[in-house]
Amino acid sequence: MQIQIVCVGKLKEKYWTGAIDEYAKRLGPLARLDIRELPDEKTPDSMSPAEEELAKTREGERILASLKPDAHVIALAIDGETWTSEQLAAHLERQAVYGGGSVAFIIGGSLGLAPTVLARADKRLSFGRMTYPHQLMRVILLEQIYRAFKINRGEPYHK
Repeated sequence: MQIQIVCVGKLKEKYWTGAIDEYAKRLGPLARLDIRELPDEKTPDSMSPAEEELAKTREGERILASLKPDAHVIALAIDGETWTSEQLAAHLERQAVYGGGSVAFIIGGSLGLAPTVLARADKRLSFGRMTYPHQLMRVILLEQIYRAFKINRGEPYHK
């Protein structure tokens, strides 16, 4: 299975990159993982709503350009569905068997996702109503993807 993570912004801190590297290593035997970091737009505090929309649009164009046309796209969005780990595992299993085997997860920038990106998404997934740093969200997402593979394989990681 091909798993793509499309993220706006770069990880700078070693503790985030170390966690990402660990889960990427664990996922290596289970899936082909492609993490794409896209440049974020500068977002000074004094932006007007129109400038914010323009920034989201620009980031959205880069996100859409990085997606495979046949990918099943899951956008991380606060207004998305909340799933259990088992539901994520079942969804990934269905995509592996019936959906072509390519899933792309999208993590937007600090302003959120452009409407064009949300329209392209096949699913919207929320990890709750709380706001998380984008760097931490990458780690949480990769851990949940790894957990999903372990659930589907019947292995004891998920207890």
